[in-house]
Amino acid sequence: MIKTGFDNEQYLTTQSAHIRERIDQFGGKLYMEFGGKLFDDYHASRVLPGFRPDSKIRMLLQLKEDVEVIIAIHAGDIEKNKVRGDLGITYDMDVLRLIDAFHGYGLYVGGVVLTRFDGSEAVLAYQKKLETLGLKVYRHYAIPGYPSNLPLIISDEGYGKNDYIETRHSLVVVTAPGPGSGKMAVCLSQLYHEHQRGVKAGYAKFETFPIWNLPLQHPVNLAYEAATADLNDVNMIDNYHLEAYGETTVNYNRDIEVFPVLNAIFREIYGDSPYKSPTDMGVNMAGHCIIDDEAVCEAARQEIIRRYYKERCALRKGNSEQQVVEKLELLMSKAGVSIQDRPVVAAAGLKAEVTGLPAAAIELPDGQVVTGKTSDLMGAGSAMLLNALKVLAGVDDAVELIAPSVIEPIQKLKVEHLGNHNPHMHIDETLIALTICAATNPDAQAALDQLDQLAGCEMHSTVILSPVDENTCQKLRVNLTCEPKYQTAKLFHH
Repeated sequence: MIKTGFDNEQYLTTQSAHIRERIDQFGGKLYMEFGGKLFDDYHASRVLPGFRPDSKIRMLLQLKEDVEVIIAIHAGDIEKNKVRGDLGITYDMDVLRLIDAFHGYGLYVGGVVLTRFDGSEAVLAYQKKLETLGLKVYRHYAIPGYPSNLPLIISDEGYGKNDYIETRHSLVVVTAPGPGSGKMAVCLSQLYHEHQRGVKAGYAKFETFPIWNLPLQHPVNLAYEAATADLNDVNMIDNYHLEAYGETTVNYNRDIEVFPVLNAIFREIYGDSPYKSPTDMGVNMAGHCIIDDEAVCEAARQEIIRRYYKERCALRKGNSEQQVVEKLELLMSKAGVSIQDRPVVAAAGLKAEVTGLPAAAIELPDGQVVTGKTSDLMGAGSAMLLNALKVLAGVDDAVELIAPSVIEPIQKLKVEHLGNHNPHMHIDETLIALTICAATNPDAQAALDQLDQLAGCEMHSTVILSPVDENTCQKLRVNLTCEPKYQTAKLFHH
């Protein structure tokens, strides 16, 4: 049973008010480095039940008249065609997706910054493409010895060499397709240029995690470490904040390590620094909006287990390393959880043991666990989905929702015409077949009407699902985990 642990409306009000205060603190101009996902922060919604995935953008909309957006993308990510794992699209394409999304909300996008610009053909072609689309493009360059070579950084050959981004609003949100894109450097470069022009401006950092006013070993903060295990992020006590204020707060290693340099840069630009600690730089108010600590603790513990399974599957696919899995095992130990704390794991395993074939299980909103087995007609995930929709709709288990006469032509098409070797129905194909049957079958329609109830449900498969099935589960917002093994012993899996 999913319990609400976070007050989303309080968050929207409190967070936007706090950002307004920070804008005023700097005389009406603030560059805000915006980390994490703006439109679809599903990690936050999983570990803070009640947090809506679009809460950040909704919060910004409360400041809409004051906001403009700058998007940073690392030139190296363009050259390497770096892919955003959760969406399966390259960073350069995600920039366009982000711009469309911002425009869809009526927010002004001031331009795109190509960070660490190197003049390569791929980056020049991308700049030309953006400019052809009517977008303003700016170049920021690599600075030798960054971030420690302060005399060079704070000079005409350092930040001064970067293009100045002309902004028109009081709150400039600097965001990016992913980490390592140079958001902070863009903000600091702008502070230098604004100071050269006699404009007073400030810098702040918006990161939801780790939550600074929760304990270091709080499950929500441990879940953040689990989510960034491959980046080697480590939550730490902010010793600068402790020394300055006598207050224990949590930050992460990269911000704490770079703070002395940032402080020095502030002093070089302004003559003094407005901040005494990395925590001071942040504006995150999420910790003040938790209304049920045990609910968010349990949600975070489950997230850590999910991250563990995700990384084990990535390792099996050759996309991770053993030490990342070992770090997640350590985090599970710190959080006091194991795979036995995920009920769907045991249920799916038992079904597979009884049938001798791959199986899947899902935990419904009321806590009931429903399973599905592999058959001649469909895979375990598809069977489980239909069984779950029957339970939610109150349809008897013996009722046939999809007639074999509908499934068989689909299988024939897949194998005989589309070159598939596996005739089993994927989850999306099963849903299409269910939709067809719903036109004449009231039970099928009743089952189809329950789809929204699957959002947030926990699911486990005893084998790695196909990318198609994983993608469908993601769209349904089902929290999927898989055992790190394939259904067959083949070397090539697609």
